[in-house]
Parts: sequence; structure tokens; C-alpha cells
Amino acid sequence: MSSETEQTQTLAARSWRMWVVFLLLSLAVAGVLAKLVSLYWTDQAFLQNQGDARSIRTMLIPAHRGVITDRNGEPLAVSAPVASIWADPKLIDLQHPYLNRLSQLLEMPQDSLLERFSSNAERRFIYLRRQVTPEVAESVRVLGIPGINVDREYRRFYPAGEVAAHLVGFTNVDGDGQEGMELAFDDWLTGEPGSKLVMRDRVGRTIRHIRSIQDAHQGDELQLSIDLRLQYMAYRELKAVVEAHQADAGSIVILDTHTGEVLAMANQPSYNPNDRSRLDPAALRNRAMTDLFEPGSTVKPMTIAAALMTGRYTPETVVHTTPGTMRVRSATIRDFRDYGDLDLTGIITKSSNVGVVKLVMDMEYDRLPRLMHNFGIGQMSTTGFPGERTGYLPDLVERQVVERATLSYGYGLSVTPLQLAQSYIPFASDGIFHPVSLLKKEPEIGTRVMPPGVGNQVLQMMETVIGPQGTARRAAVEGYRVAGKTGTVHRIGGSGYNREEYTTVFAGIAPVSDPRLAIVVMVDNPKGREIYGGEVAAPVFARVAAGALRLLNLDPDSWPEQKTQVAGR
Repeated sequence: MSSETEQTQTLAARSWRMWVVFLLLSLAVAGVLAKLVSLYWTDQAFLQNQGDARSIRTMLIPAHRGVITDRNGEPLAVSAPVASIWADPKLIDLQHPYLNRLSQLLEMPQDSLLERFSSNAERRFIYLRRQVTPEVAESVRVLGIPGINVDREYRRFYPAGEVAAHLVGFTNVDGDGQEGMELAFDDWLTGEPGSKLVMRDRVGRTIRHIRSIQDAHQGDELQLSIDLRLQYMAYRELKAVVEAHQADAGSIVILDTHTGEVLAMANQPSYNPNDRSRLDPAALRNRAMTDLFEPGSTVKPMTIAAALMTGRYTPETVVHTTPGTMRVRSATIRDFRDYGDLDLTGIITKSSNVGVVKLVMDMEYDRLPRLMHNFGIGQMSTTGFPGERTGYLPDLVERQVVERATLSYGYGLSVTPLQLAQSYIPFASDGIFHPVSLLKKEPEIGTRVMPPGVGNQVLQMMETVIGPQGTARRAAVEGYRVAGKTGTVHRIGGSGYNREEYTTVFAGIAPVSDPRLAIVVMVDNPKGREIYGGEVAAPVFARVAAGALRLLNLDPDSWPEQKTQVAGR
């Protein structure tokens, strides 16, 4: 009996313990369910607020764009710290008392601001204002409006303004290059943003930096070849002549003949890259590299050089130009007047069309085009500048006699001002060609395109153009020997040449004793009584060359006592 009793008691105890365990488990499950119901129905807003109040975000670390400088380190484009104001419309309380103050800081009507929030209510990001000053950004941040955020970024600023605008270019609001060197070297200049983890509160304020993910890498510096001192001077003189003659446009290029570097490049009309609110698209073109024109008589030195290279001519060879006209098949070639017998130097001095046509007719049909090609005519330069034009150099065949004739005095081909300046480098370096560069570089060995001596001979002939008998007496520079060639060509209209409109050009080299600069001045469609290259463009060359030679500290070509002083140093 006792054994059966003990067994019964053991089973009863086990059953009681199971019920206790079951009861406890039931109470635990009930408690969890009750808490879930409580959280869902009564604490949902609290949890949402806690999640919003402590959220981890990946924050971009902006990288500023590389600085663009001139050859001496003067800044041409820099990035200044600014800020952007953006909103999360889902978090915006349209009744917030500080929205009126926000609209004032952003210079937006409050009704327009509220409309933007309402119309974008389902979005989580909209820009309110880009590139505001740090002072405005701080004022917005202090308001503490939920959903209004401030991010740091950079704005591009151009210290030289319109003076170097066409060459330097500009960026858009996102910092991407849009024109000029900003566009050509966009990848080089663009920095790589970094990132870090931060904790932000519900109004977007960063309350704790957690850790860095990736460091920001700033953009690389770009050093251009231009000298800002020469750039200012060239721009000033070009603007003055375009305004004085009521011209449509103008360009000026200054090259270092030792290296091919562009020391200055300016255009009219221009624009202010720091304020493009009223920008005329026509003013954006870097005309020195994009606009084409027929160079006219400025190519006559190339025709003379081609004649000398045949070995059948010397500077003293006489050419009979009487009566000042000649027929080439159906075309009539005319000089300004009957110059009679001219040697090759006289042909350059008087700018005789008949003289150069007679020379080119005595050469192989492709000799002059080949020489022009070697001088860079009709070819794209190696600058990589966006929108640069190649110009046009005809590929002549032997039967194109009229085209050969007109090519000798600068019609039937087209160049940019930069190409024309580049083509004068071989005359300044006794036959060595240096390709142009917009970046500062070390001197390099160029390519010989003329036999030794020919370039010097033509250079001395061009010096007579500035003399008493020449067509560009107003290109003279006091204290220095200079050389060059004028050009005046009819502009091309919709139905051929316009006999009432001209493009005036002067291409020159300074100083003759030790050539350093090649300068081209082009003025498009000057109005008034003065329309020729020697009247419009040549004086600009004189003023720019005079200033440039002094800024570069080049000794004057002067008198015996000065030479003695130099020798005695």
C-alpha cells in the first residue's frame, strides 16, 4: 500500500509543477503580447521620435576644385566655401513660426516657399538655395526648423573677371566645367569627395561624428601659360580699339616664340564669369581659337619664304609688277597702285599682290600649301581647347591656277588668330616651329620647317613694313626694332564678299634683334574712315608690344652708348 501511495503522490507533484510552469509561460506570453499591443497603440509616436532623434547617416565631405593660376602663380580661378540650403518636405511644419524668417534669409516670398513645400510633400529632398554665404547659412541653422538642412560646398570665383574669361572658362552650380580650361581639364581639376558616419538629430543637426569612411582628395592645380600682367594690358588695348572703331569683335594673341606658350589671349565682346545673370551667348566664344577669317596679306611673308626656299630667289631679286594689275585666267589681280619693279623686300614693304602672284606662279603648285601646312595652317593645335577650329587650307591640284594665285595673298584659306600667331614663330626662330601651348612648359626642341637663314631674311624684310615706306608705320615701338605685316580683307557675307565690310589684321614680331614675342591683333568690321590693318590693328600692336617688352625686361635695341654700358657690366 505504501508503495502505491508514494507513486500517486509523485504523479500529483509532477502534475502540479507542470501547471505552474504552464501558468508562468502563459503569463510571460501575455506580458509580451500586452507590451506589443501597448507599443503599437500607445507608444508608436514615441518610438518614431526616438528613431528620428538618433539616426546614423553617411555624410559627404566636399572636396574643393583645383586652383587655376597664371604662369607666375597669380590665381585665375579659386573655390570659396559656401553653403546650400535644402529641405525634407515630409518633416516640414507649414505652421512653424520661423518660416517667415527663413523666407527672408532665402530672399523668397513666404507664399512661394510654402507652395514649394506643399507641391513636393512626398519628396525627401529639395534644394531651397544654392551657394549662399556662410553668414546666411549660419542664420538658417540657428533657426532650428525641423526638415531644413545646411550643407557645405564650394563656389568658383574668378579674380580676373572678364579679362581672362574666354580662356579660363567657368563651372556650373555643381562645380562641373562648362567652358574654357575649366571644361578642357575638368577631370584634372575635380576633387574626390570623402565621406564619414555621423549621428544627426531630428532637425538634421550633427550631434556626433562616429568615424571617417574615406578622406576627401582636393583637385589638382592647373598652371596656365598666360602672364596676367600681359593679359590685363592686352585686354585693355583691345577693348579700347573695338569701342573706338565701333567694331563687331576683336581678338589679340601674344606668344612666346621660344616655347610656343600663349602669354596673353583676349577677346571682345567678353563677359563676367562671376555674374552670368545677363549673359549673351555670343560673348562666350573664345574667338581667338574658334572664329575663322581669311588672313589676307599677313600670309605674304610665307609666300616670300617659299620663293627663297626654291633657291632661285634672293631678297634682292627684282620682280616686274607694272602696270599694277595682271590676269590669271578669268581673275584680275590688282595692287593698290603701280609699284613698278620691286625686289622681294619691296614686295613685302609695299604689300604687292602682283608681286607674290608672280612668285607663286613660278613655283611647284604645292610648295606654298606644304609650307603653310608645316606652319600649322589648317591644323588643330595640341592645346585640347574645347571648340577650337582647324581652319581651312585647300588641297590644291596643278590645274587650280586662280586658287594658287589668291592663296599667295591670303584669300581662299581661313585661320584663327591663334593659328596666324603660331605661323609667325618660324620667322622669329629662324625656321624652327614650336606648337602653341596654353599651359606653362619648359623650352623644347622644335621642328625645323625652313632652312637656316631663310626665316631671318624674311624677318628683316618685314621690318621694312614698319619703316617710312611701309604700310604699318603706326606699328613702330620706340626704342625697339619690330617687324610685321598688315592685312585687310573683305568679310564674307551670304552672297559672297561684302565690299563694305572688312576684317583688319596685324601680325608682328618683337624685338627683331632677339625675337621673343609674336603678336596678332584682329579687329572685325571696324566702322568709320579708318578700316585698314595699318590704321586699326597696327597701333594696338605698338602699344601692346611696348608694354610687354618692358614688363618682360627686354633690353631696347638702341644706341652705341647703351651697348657699351651693357658690354661693360
